[in-house]
Amino acid sequence: MNKEERINLAGEIMLDFAAQTGVSQENKSPRRYLWTDAFAVFNFLELYHRTQDEEWLMLARHLVDQVHQTLGRHRPDSARSGWLSGLGEEEGARHPTRGGLRIGKKVDERAPDEPMDERLEWERDGQYYHYLTKWMRALGRMSRVTGEAGYLRWAMELAQTAHRAFRFSAAPDGSFGLHWKMSSDLRRSLVPSVGQHDPLDGLVTCCELLFAARGFTDQELPDLEREVRELTGMCRNRDFSTDDTLGIGSILVDACRSGELIINDAFQDIALFQRMVHDGLLSLEDLAATFLDQQARYRLAFRELGLSIGLKGAARLARVFEEYPDARGGELAPWLQPRLEAMLWFHKMSSKIEAFWIEEMRKGTEHWRSHGDINMVMLATSLVPEQFLRSG
Repeated sequence: MNKEERINLAGEIMLDFAAQTGVSQENKSPRRYLWTDAFAVFNFLELYHRTQDEEWLMLARHLVDQVHQTLGRHRPDSARSGWLSGLGEEEGARHPTRGGLRIGKKVDERAPDEPMDERLEWERDGQYYHYLTKWMRALGRMSRVTGEAGYLRWAMELAQTAHRAFRFSAAPDGSFGLHWKMSSDLRRSLVPSVGQHDPLDGLVTCCELLFAARGFTDQELPDLEREVRELTGMCRNRDFSTDDTLGIGSILVDACRSGELIINDAFQDIALFQRMVHDGLLSLEDLAATFLDQQARYRLAFRELGLSIGLKGAARLARVFEEYPDARGGELAPWLQPRLEAMLWFHKMSSKIEAFWIEEMRKGTEHWRSHGDINMVMLATSLVPEQFLRSG
């Protein structure tokens, strides 16, 4: 598939997504889900970048507004109403991310006195830290593309809110961790276990937002230095390797983003960057690639497409350091080059994943439709990933 065909297919998918979920049709009730919508914003912006068609930018703006108006407020079936932050209507509209953003699950979160049901918890609403970081990035990219500081301010306010709410003291030595899931009002933990990559994703995202803020020196924007310092501490001596395809994709994307930030002197922890690359490569080498030969009913499209996106990130990281071999005085190049070459050996998996799920999408199989929205946007991101992978 050539570049034009990839753009055209991504455009078809995103127009379908916009119509199905109520982004482009005012008479259709919006169906908002934070993870899916974050990827959709990146895709709309990439299609705008590629085509210069203002319709894509309009869809991105409209989707941002819908997410804030829907997921920044209490559920319609909740006893409470208004902004999650508790702010009044006008002030809440000026700061729609101050209270965080709901996941968008169909089932309400469990009540404080309700026992935990691990299976049902996946279907319940609340707030996920790793969903919030995706939305921070989407807002940051909106700011980059439009030149409007307001989107970046919302992203940085969300970063402060999420860090304050999800952070907890993890040990007697005063070290911190991040809860996996919080209630919609951010007052209680729903799943106290710690996500493997959450602190890393939060750290790279905060550094990315601080880098973006350099372009708005005339604006008074939130300070994220405390968040960066504490998240850095959470990432120390941490093992990021995983056998989960989506998780591998995540670590590869974070390595790509932090590599570009290093080039721009916006990410200082070289040892942590090396850990990302090492653990990402280790995870790829340990991956049982036999999943590529399995039938669709044994596979999940969005998880595999996350790996495909990560493999695109590894290729981008290689190109970035090929263009800037003298980054950090050239100290990284001798260590990095053989590892990136080893990563690129796996790149062919990306096209196989895409081809398999494009066929499933075109046949309209149940295995594609069962997670239709998220499958659509992540396939489109894999086809045109640049806005999602960029940190500068």
